[in-house]
Amino acid sequence: MTVHIESRMRDLLEQGVGEGVFPGAVLLVSKGEEIVLTEVVGSLSIEPGPAPMKRDTIFDLASLTKPLATTLALMKIVDSGAMDLDEPLGDVIKKSLPEDKRGITPRFLLNHCAGLKDWEPFYRDLVALQPRKRRQALRERIVSIPLAYGPGDRCLYSDLGFMILEWAIEEATGQAMGTFVKESFYEPLRLERIFLASEDNLKAARKGDFAATEYCPWRNRVIQGEVHDENAYALGGYSGHAGLFGAAEGVYGIAGMLREHYFGNREDYLSSETVRAFFSRQDIVTGSTWALGWDTPSPEASSSGRYFSENSVGHLGYTGTSLWVDLEKDVIVILLTNRVHPTRNNEKIKEFRPILHDRVMEALGLDR
Repeated sequence: MTVHIESRMRDLLEQGVGEGVFPGAVLLVSKGEEIVLTEVVGSLSIEPGPAPMKRDTIFDLASLTKPLATTLALMKIVDSGAMDLDEPLGDVIKKSLPEDKRGITPRFLLNHCAGLKDWEPFYRDLVALQPRKRRQALRERIVSIPLAYGPGDRCLYSDLGFMILEWAIEEATGQAMGTFVKESFYEPLRLERIFLASEDNLKAARKGDFAATEYCPWRNRVIQGEVHDENAYALGGYSGHAGLFGAAEGVYGIAGMLREHYFGNREDYLSSETVRAFFSRQDIVTGSTWALGWDTPSPEASSSGRYFSENSVGHLGYTGTSLWVDLEKDVIVILLTNRVHPTRNNEKIKEFRPILHDRVMEALGLDR
């Protein structure tokens, strides 16, 4: 089985490199409690010069920040009773909020149905401010923007919602989100190669440890060892929507821990009840696939392919990263790539992801 899956996946990943889907990739697959495959192909950078991908290459995980940092922190807070998923923001955040934002709940924000816009180029104005003033200026700007639709009326994937969730985490814990999630999970799990970006921890790793992302016309350089997302960069490295960095085994450390709690095999970090609640599709908006901070497979054209069961959760990252966990077939698939290097105008991964997930399930004999 192991030799079979290694051969099939290496051939497919090498094909991805050859066809320009990505310069390089790290693929990690587990079945049950066993990692059955870690495959490494291609280059972590090709500009300004080539460098080989490594098993422990650190990737800008982009929107995997949402489930693996922001949502993870909220799981802990809700589990402790310090916040309720249906508690209005007006009760969570002590600062006075506009009337249309006060009644929005963490559940709606996690489900991407709170009414907030999807994205705004805040960084253009933020960089004119002193760094210590930028985060609060961003939050005040977000709550001043009129809602795009009524809360619960429809779904719109929103970075802004997760920026607000970071604020709620700070209010509930009295700590920066990066400190809270590190002390609650990353450090006790001994996950050294997963962290929210800051000047200190980015400097602690060598530039060559990071997969490069794109040539950024705004910063006028190839991005490597700093966050790709412009809004997160302007905020010092991370926010609730982006800024998590990690190697494949670090991502697996979190996914595996959540899997164990989901099945009730341990309850040292979270209760299984809380994990199961966050992994459950909410059905607030008809047809929505969102759980709480996690997505679930769509009926057609899912990035998870054809064989992941309905009882699966996952998420994608803009830089070319993804994580899917099938809780019925007990499979975890982590695909980390630098598909935006050297340009974000490469979208071939959209077709590649479902093919890869199908091949994994076929190799494991789970294609039914």
